[in-house]
Amino acid sequence: MNWNEKLYSKNEKPLDSLVSGYSHTSVFRKIAFVGDSLSSGEFESRDENGNKGYHDFYEYSWGQYIARKNGLTAYNFSRGGMTAREYIESFAEEKGFWDKEKAAQAYVIALGVNDVYNVGMEIGSVDDIKSDYRENAETFIGYYAAIVARYKEISPDAKFFFVTFPNDPERNKDRLTAEVIRQLYALAEYFDNAYVIDLYKYGPVYDECFREKFFLYGHMNPSGYIFTAEIIDSYIDYIVRHNPRDFDKVGFINPPRTDWQFLK
Repeated sequence: MNWNEKLYSKNEKPLDSLVSGYSHTSVFRKIAFVGDSLSSGEFESRDENGNKGYHDFYEYSWGQYIARKNGLTAYNFSRGGMTAREYIESFAEEKGFWDKEKAAQAYVIALGVNDVYNVGMEIGSVDDIKSDYRENAETFIGYYAAIVARYKEISPDAKFFFVTFPNDPERNKDRLTAEVIRQLYALAEYFDNAYVIDLYKYGPVYDECFREKFFLYGHMNPSGYIFTAEIIDSYIDYIVRHNPRDFDKVGFINPPRTDWQFLK
């Protein structure tokens, strides 16, 4: 068995293959998923009059599918319609998501659709980040960076994964999409222990065929969330495998033992 070529192929790209069984995402025992409806397993419904309904079913979220498959704990720090601004200003505090006992070893952040497309917030840049995150500029990146900084206070050595928008032809606002992705890469450079999950570049195109199989109205169906779990899980697996020294001490991030400092 050529394990080195299998696990660390230099020619491998993210999502060249989807993992089966335990993945290297399993190096984390607690992951928090910060996001909006698609991070919440939200299903969209219609009543007898055609009125829309939105329902967050967290057990169907891709984060929980990843957790069940890999035997880890997943926190859904998410809700349909969530924006980075609401998250940092009120939502996380109200839900107790800053509590130290909920500190995670990794945070997967998938925000931006509501901020940029639905609310029309200015995207901003890393120039909006101040030494005190409470003074960050009122832009999407300013609020996003504040979320990261706040979680770094709680879990200083945690790893962060920033999820880009997928390649969705229906959105047809490529300028905004491209700029958000560019700024997420800049944010990953700004913060230590941060990585980009680039679904736009490496993920599937959300074309008519994809939507027919994996969407229920404007949100995903159960199979869509399972497929997304496979994609995110495989992408994190890829990042961990190709950056082994970055992840060799994750067991010491918020460990359950009190004598861990003697084991460094």
